[in-house]
Amino acid sequence: MKNTEHTEHTEYIYLTPMPIRIWHWLNAFGFVTLALTGLQIRFPEFINIFGTYKSAIALHNTAGHVVSASFLLWLFYYLCVSGTLARLYIPTLNDIRQGILRQGLFYFFKYFFGQPNPHHATPEDKFNPMQKTAYLMIMLVLLPLVILSGYLLMYVAPLREIILVIGGIKTLVSAHFLIACCFTAFLFVHIYLATLGETPLAYFKPMWSGWEKQESHGDHH
Repeated sequence: MKNTEHTEHTEYIYLTPMPIRIWHWLNAFGFVTLALTGLQIRFPEFINIFGTYKSAIALHNTAGHVVSASFLLWLFYYLCVSGTLARLYIPTLNDIRQGILRQGLFYFFKYFFGQPNPHHATPEDKFNPMQKTAYLMIMLVLLPLVILSGYLLMYVAPLREIILVIGGIKTLVSAHFLIACCFTAFLFVHIYLATLGETPLAYFKPMWSGWEKQESHGDHH
């Protein structure tokens, strides 16, 4: 399949394959469900969205299984199918030395003056340096940790010895909650940054169709 197509004078690039689009929305739905049910589990005296406390726990656990399976599928796709995990998700030395600062200046300053995005996405270099760094931490550090802590909480009795080694149930609950807070913060930042395209929906459309409008150097994407 061609990676580019032209419509009148506009060029589109095929940036997001279907398996990744399916994973993205499945993962997003799972995370929102985990966040809402988690709030009810953590603050049952203030929040009652899903009826009983027991119902919230059951739905939370189900969503946890879905997100875990989704993560394994994501890992399998990038490691074994496309083989692009390291290239897309691990920042280069240049990204660390210059790219993160350059991209941060764009997001927090230059964008509002109509200046162009310093990063131009391609299938081989899809994420800018800030995205690479954030996704590396989210997908390869925090997500495995929140899944692991979630399963330890789900099976406290049979995994009691492991829980004691890492500091006990209170430490485990606190760690799981703090990591979940990081994910919730990331979700809000992710949605906000996704609106900083040529139009507020410019970055959302490729997650439905796979095709993204190829920006020119005059666009502030």
